[in-house]
Amino acid sequence: MIIHKSGWVHNLLLSLSRRAEQAEKGQTMLEEALGHAYEGLLITDADGYILKVNEAYARFLETGIENLIGRHVTEVIENTRMHLVGKSGVAEIAQLQKIKGHEMICSRIPIFENGKVVAVVGKIMFQNIEDLFTFTENFKKLKTELEFYKSELSKHLSARYSFDHIVGTSRELEWVKDLGRRVAFSTTTVLLKGESRTGKELFAHAIHNQSQRALGPFIKVNCAAIPETLFESELFGYREGAFTGAQKKGKKGKFALADKGTIFLDEISELPLTMQVKLLRVLQEKEIEPVGSEQPQLVDVRIIAASNRDLESMVKEGLFRHDLYYRLNVVMLEIPPLRSRRDDIPLLIQFHLRQLEKETGIPVDGVDPDVMEILKGCDWPGNVRELRNVLEQALYVKTGNTISKQDIPSALVKGVGRSSATEIHRSLKFITQLAEEEAIRSAIREEKGDKQAAAARLGISKSSLYAKVCQYEIGS
Repeated sequence: MIIHKSGWVHNLLLSLSRRAEQAEKGQTMLEEALGHAYEGLLITDADGYILKVNEAYARFLETGIENLIGRHVTEVIENTRMHLVGKSGVAEIAQLQKIKGHEMICSRIPIFENGKVVAVVGKIMFQNIEDLFTFTENFKKLKTELEFYKSELSKHLSARYSFDHIVGTSRELEWVKDLGRRVAFSTTTVLLKGESRTGKELFAHAIHNQSQRALGPFIKVNCAAIPETLFESELFGYREGAFTGAQKKGKKGKFALADKGTIFLDEISELPLTMQVKLLRVLQEKEIEPVGSEQPQLVDVRIIAASNRDLESMVKEGLFRHDLYYRLNVVMLEIPPLRSRRDDIPLLIQFHLRQLEKETGIPVDGVDPDVMEILKGCDWPGNVRELRNVLEQALYVKTGNTISKQDIPSALVKGVGRSSATEIHRSLKFITQLAEEEAIRSAIREEKGDKQAAAARLGISKSSLYAKVCQYEIGS
C-alpha cells in the first residue's frame, strides 16, 4: 500500500503520532509530580497490585521503588486496606494505620472508569501520629497569639467611650450631647470646638461608637504632636523606598488605617498650610496619595476635627484655609467649659473620686458640703482636668474619710478662681510637671501656634517640645 503525503492515511498517522507524544508527555509529567510530592503516594490496580509509587513512600517503607512495583500491597505494607478499597469502591479518608511500629494517618481513594474501580490511590498524610499532635498544638498556639494580637490591635484602633461616659446633665451639655447623637448616624464631617480639657476627644469617641462605622477603626491624630516634616508620611503613609530611611515594606498612613472607620484630627489648627491643601483633597476626592506613590488610593473615612483655637479668626489672619474651614465646619459642636455648667460639678466630683479611689487605693466618702460649694464656684480655666488634679492631690493630703476645706488649695478657698502650682501642697514632681505644662501651653499660645518660636522661647529643641506636647496631651 502506497501512502501519499497529505493523504488521509498520512494525516491519520500524524494525528496518532501527536496523540502518542502528548500521552507520553502527560505520563512523564505525572511521574515527575509523583516523584517530587512531599507526601507518600501509592497507586494500585483494583486487585491491589502496585502500579506506581513515589520516592517518599519507598523511603517510608525503607526500600527502593524497584522492589515495590508489580507486587501485591499485602506483601510489602502492614495492615494495608488498599485491595479492600479496590473491591468495595468506598473511599477511606484520614484513617489510622500502624506500619513498622509507627501510627500514621493515610487516605485510600478509589478511581472509577465507566462505573468500575480501575485503581486505588493511597496517600500518607502524616507519617507519625505525633506529627499531627505537634501540628495541632502549634496551630492552637498560633491561633491564641493571633486572637491576642487582634484584641490588642482592636483596643488601639477602636473608640473606648460612648455618650454615657460624658458626665453631666446640665441643659448646656445635654443640648450638645443630643446634637452629637443625631449627627453620629450620618457620615458628615464634624468640627468640635471648645477649650482644652472640655471633653472634645470623648465626644469624638462617642460619635464614632454611635455611628454605623462603630465596628470600623477609630484613629486619633494629635496634630500638635507631629513635626511638620513628618505630617505627610504620618497621615498618608509612604511606599517602599520613598525616601532615605523609609521602611522596606513602606508604611500605612493614618488615613489608610482609618479606612471604613473614623479619623479624629485633634488640634486641627496646628496643621501646616501645605497639609491643609492635601486634607482638602481627601475631603473632596475621597482619595490619598502616599509619599512615593504614582497612583492615588481611595479611602472611605469619616473626619472628626477638633480645635481649642478660633478657626474663623485664623482664617481671617491667613493662618487657615477658608475652603478647608467650611468643609470641616459642616456641623459644629461647641462643648461648654466647666464654668458654664456648674450644675454638673457634683456629678463630675463623684465620678472622678470613684475613679481615683480605684487608681490610688485611697478610700474616700466624698467632699464636705462647704468644699462642694467652693468647687462649684471655681472658674476652672483648666476645666475637667484641673478639677481632677485638685481632687487627686486632696486624696493624698486628707486625714479624714472625706475631703475637707484644709485639703484643697488655699487659692480656691480664698476665691482666687484658679489653682496655682506654687500654692498647692503636693509632691515636688507634681508641682514641676504642672508648671512645665503651663509654661509650654503659654509659650505656644503667645507664639500663636508657631512651635519653632515656642521652643526657642523656652530654650529647648523643637523635638523636645514635640515630646512634651505629646506627654502632656497639649491640644486635646
